[in-house]
Amino acid sequence: MIAAGDMAHCVAAIKHGSRSFHAASRLLPRRLRDPALALYAFCRLADDAVDLQEHKAEAVLRLHERLDLAYRGRPRNAPADRAFAAVIADFDMPRALPEALLEGLAWDAEGRVYQDLQGLRAYSARVAAAVGAMMCVLMRERRAEVLARACDLGVAMQLTNIARDVAEDAGEGRLYLPLDWMTAEGIDPEAFLARPDSSPELRRLVARLLREADGLYTRAEAGIAALPVDCRPGIYAARLIYAGIGGAVRRGGCDPFAGRARTTGGQKLGWLGLAGLRAGASMVMPGPALLYAKPLPENDFLVEAAATEGRATRDWSDTLHATLANLKHRDAERLAALQRRADPAMSRA
Repeated sequence: MIAAGDMAHCVAAIKHGSRSFHAASRLLPRRLRDPALALYAFCRLADDAVDLQEHKAEAVLRLHERLDLAYRGRPRNAPADRAFAAVIADFDMPRALPEALLEGLAWDAEGRVYQDLQGLRAYSARVAAAVGAMMCVLMRERRAEVLARACDLGVAMQLTNIARDVAEDAGEGRLYLPLDWMTAEGIDPEAFLARPDSSPELRRLVARLLREADGLYTRAEAGIAALPVDCRPGIYAARLIYAGIGGAVRRGGCDPFAGRARTTGGQKLGWLGLAGLRAGASMVMPGPALLYAKPLPENDFLVEAAATEGRATRDWSDTLHATLANLKHRDAERLAALQRRADPAMSRA
């Protein structure tokens, strides 16, 4: 069980750090709201711990240690860590799911770029679909077909975020658009990062990415209708609010340099109301056949991990360990370079 003080800290972190999820969480039943907010608080902490740090490799390695402590039942003495450790224990959270998130953050620390849509979806599976799978675990929902649709929703949300943040990411030297898409539009990725700017070609890429997200939002709705009845309004709300961000990008001409696309409080209230209506309709409408669509290949490992209970301590990914080993090597090289600069005699040796 999550301590009251730790829960209050998690609520505050989400209220200021993820307004869209905080709005959607108001429609979640209390039994789900608190663990969901604790989960998102830890995920937000993990993202910020890497994104806001200059030495990203070191930050990822520290996060891996914190995750390990949480799974041992001895979390670091911090509210979000203690709350997440309680979630792990209460819901038998498969370790593969938060480790997938950690691997995605490690890819960020490596500065990876993605050659094609499949590579971008693999990244999105880790940093977003893994969270969707964890939400299903909190709802005690482990049917493979429902998990697959939750993962669709996570990827759709991440693609929406990427479409919105192209300019911001480019300003920080980050690029998530598929390289083969850029090449097909005649955009040189290195030149774009050197001098980020809007163009008709770039706007077409943003529109294309939003279309990919739209297809996944449609698939995801089939899974929302299969969730526990009292959980549906909140998840419909999250789907509508994030798709609304895509709508704001479109209203800006799909130009990420025209200003960060935002949604208003009034729009969020409207989507919350619509979410309630959708949830009510889902109780009388027949289940859509899209529920049984195959998972995205990039999400298969998440569905497999979450569909079977009792996997909380099983190592799942050789690539995770390889990625962490690479980060350790890079961090050691960085420290050695700093030491050489600090000690000229060492550099001459």
